Amino acid sequence: MSEFDQLAAPGYPIFLGSEFKHPEPEQAFFHILPMPLEESVSYGGGTADGPAAILEASWQLETWDGKSNPSERGIYTHPPVDVSGTPEQAVERIAAATTALIKAGGFPVGLGGEHTVTYGIIKGLIDAGIEDIGVVQIDAHADLRDAYEDNPYSHASAMKRIVDLDIPLFQLGVRAFCKEEMETRKLFGVEHLDADILVPKNIQSITLPDDFPDNVFFTLDIDGMDPSIFPSTGTPVPGGLGWYQTLSLFESVVKQRNIIGMDITEFAPIAGFHCYQFSAAQLAYKMMGIVERETLR
Repeated sequence: MSEFDQLAAPGYPIFLGSEFKHPEPEQAFFHILPMPLEESVSYGGGTADGPAAILEASWQLETWDGKSNPSERGIYTHPPVDVSGTPEQAVERIAAATTALIKAGGFPVGLGGEHTVTYGIIKGLIDAGIEDIGVVQIDAHADLRDAYEDNPYSHASAMKRIVDLDIPLFQLGVRAFCKEEMETRKLFGVEHLDADILVPKNIQSITLPDDFPDNVFFTLDIDGMDPSIFPSTGTPVPGGLGWYQTLSLFESVVKQRNIIGMDITEFAPIAGFHCYQFSAAQLAYKMMGIVERETLR
């Protein structure tokens, strides 16, 4: 489909707008938040184009995800967050947008943009008054550097900013990290199951520690999955998670805790290869389906 008659903003079709009329915000549970930040990418580029590409591809999805119809809960697509100016300013605007949708009763589904955007969402959840928050992360990288190239808001520092807020973190699928990040894991007690364990053993579920917070935000960097599925990212690393494994791990987390939001970051579309943006849109919708089935009925 080359033309869209339902837009959240110029160039931003609403999620699954081919199938239903855009609801009023208060009528929707799922709130799509595009965050086209591309400030500190360190290899390939294109994450600024990720949210719009995912939204456009979503018009090719079926509303029935194979098990249920998550769109029946209502999906509202916000205009993209203004990410101009400094990274700190972008983070604050993301936080403000997140706080507003939480106070309106929405469930945030963030579409990045580089992984720095997750820090903004977490700040917004805190500003909205949500307490006892933990983060579960799928990623090829630990993102625990205090700063990268002298930038504390680098995508390579996103999780460090979060643990600095005393928020517990559980990492899945990491397979690229430096000595500093290993030390940060120990210092902050970061739980983890890295790719060299998860993938060869085909682990499909995890058990969160008993003392892990009740409210969980789930962040999925697209490079956490194997490049055979998603080469469409700036920093691909071989040996990543598979499609069904990723969804199963997410479902195992949702079954154990109160899921309060999620995001998909670091998607960088490849011109002419529509499969990848369609897959990213389907991934987002499949995750919404898991949330809908496990928590909303």
